[in-house]
Amino acid sequence: MKISKNDFFFYSCWLLCLLAVAGCTSKPEKQVVICSKDFTEQVILAEILARHIEAKTDIKVERELNLGGSLCHQSLTAGKIDLYVEYTGTAYANLLKQKPISDPKKVLDYLKQEYPKQFKAEWTEPLGFNNSFAIIVRGDDAKKLNLQTLSQLGKAAPNLRAGFGPEFKEREDGFPGLAKTYGIKFREEPKELLLGLLYQALQQKEVDVIAGNTTDGLIQSLGLVVLKDDKNYFPPYEAVPVVRSQILDKYPELRPVLAELGGKISEEDMRRLNYQVDKKQQEAREVAQDFLQQKLGESEPVSPPK
Repeated sequence: MKISKNDFFFYSCWLLCLLAVAGCTSKPEKQVVICSKDFTEQVILAEILARHIEAKTDIKVERELNLGGSLCHQSLTAGKIDLYVEYTGTAYANLLKQKPISDPKKVLDYLKQEYPKQFKAEWTEPLGFNNSFAIIVRGDDAKKLNLQTLSQLGKAAPNLRAGFGPEFKEREDGFPGLAKTYGIKFREEPKELLLGLLYQALQQKEVDVIAGNTTDGLIQSLGLVVLKDDKNYFPPYEAVPVVRSQILDKYPELRPVLAELGGKISEEDMRRLNYQVDKKQQEAREVAQDFLQQKLGESEPVSPPK
C-alpha cells in the first residue's frame, strides 16, 4: 500500500506523541547516595549498607567514599548525600557541641531528639559496636598480671611503661583524665609515638601499654587484650546509620531494611573486617559482601556497581 506524504507525516507525529507519553509515564529510577569518611572502617560500613539496600530493595545506591573530616555531615545537611554511618560521641560533642558524657543511652536519645529538629535527619538502629579509645596490653601480660580492667591497670601501672599518640597524651578526655579517674601512674612518663608505630612498639616490648581504638584490626591478629573501661570514663562512640528524614519519607522501605543490620556487627567483627582490608589487602567491597553472606545469607546484588 502506498503511503502519501501527508499520511507519513501524520503517523510520524502520532508515534512521537506515543513515545513522549511513554517517557512521561515511566517511573523514575529509585536512588540514594551513601558516603563514608576517609578511613577503612567507614568504607567497609558504607559498602555493607549499600549492598544490603541493593539486595533487599529496588533502590540503586551511589557511593561517595573517602570524604574527609565532617564532609559527610555537611553533605547530608545540604541534601547532597542521603545517608552515612556516624559515631554517637562524635555527633554529640563535635557536631552538637555538648560536653562528653559516658552514658550511651542518654547520648543516643539526645541525638534522636535533636537531629530531626536541627538537621532534618534521623538516627536508625546502632550497628552493634563501639569504636572508642582502647587501652591495650599484650595477651601474655594480661594473663601474668591478671589485667582485665583499667582499675586493675591502675594498681599495676608503677611497673609498666606506656606509649600514646600525641593527641591522646595531651587531650583532657585522653590520658590526663584517664590517669585521674583510675589513679594511673606509670613507671616513667608515657612515650609519645606516631599512631602507626604504637602496635609495633607494643609487639617489640618497647612499651607495655598503648592507646588505640576498640576496632583496630591488629588487636585480634596480635593476640592483644583491650582492658575494660569499668568506670565508663570514655564517651560512647557507637556506629549508627544516619539518614535524611526526607529520604525515609520518600522510600519508607529503607527504615526496616536498615533496622535489619541493627546489632549485627560486633567489635570483634569490625576488627576482623578492618584487618582483612588493611593488612590482607582485600577489597572493601569483597569483604563487605562476604560479611553479608555469612551473617545474613545475602548473595551478590544482581547488577553490582563497578
